[in-house]
Amino acid sequence: MRAQLKGLPEKLAARVARHLAAAGALIDEDPETAYQHTLAARARASRLAVVREATGEAAYAAGHYAEALAELRAAKRMNGATDYLPIMADCHRALGNPEQAIKLAKSPSVANFSSEAKAEMTLVEAGARRDMGQLDAALRTLELAPLTSKSRSAWVVRLRYAYADTLEAAGRESDALAWFHRTHAIDSEELTDAAARADALERKQS
Repeated sequence: MRAQLKGLPEKLAARVARHLAAAGALIDEDPETAYQHTLAARARASRLAVVREATGEAAYAAGHYAEALAELRAAKRMNGATDYLPIMADCHRALGNPEQAIKLAKSPSVANFSSEAKAEMTLVEAGARRDMGQLDAALRTLELAPLTSKSRSAWVVRLRYAYADTLEAAGRESDALAWFHRTHAIDSEELTDAAARADALERKQS
């Protein structure tokens, strides 16, 4: 960010940096205000990829999906980065275009993603398949992911939970119960309600 801001006059760079810093601090608790800060930065430095990226991420967090998609496309044109693809795909889902989400999920660059980023794209693709009523395809998508990884990272928790949820939606309640238990076993941060979902299925089956 500093490297890109160096191309601006000193006072302008400082003002843009303050807006971006404020956005970063607020994005989790108050995404709408964070988004407004990024718009202020964009008004002053729209030709910087870091500004367009921040605007896109804040727009996404605030639920402005069309705006997020436009900003992230602009950032990608400027710097060629592919890190934004999972968010862009999820924006397509939110805008009712699951086919476009799946198209992005099949991008060749996904093969070079980190495990976490691959998991994010898998979750988006599986969700898009479900949006289209393709439960079997959603299950196959998730089954290609490292569901049995020994990692307890959040991305493994979320993959397992999505798989359990999709199994239940497909009517495979016994399998879903097993995977809700497997999710809960590694969900030390209680990111999901896997335990409650397992209890509900157990009561239903008893």
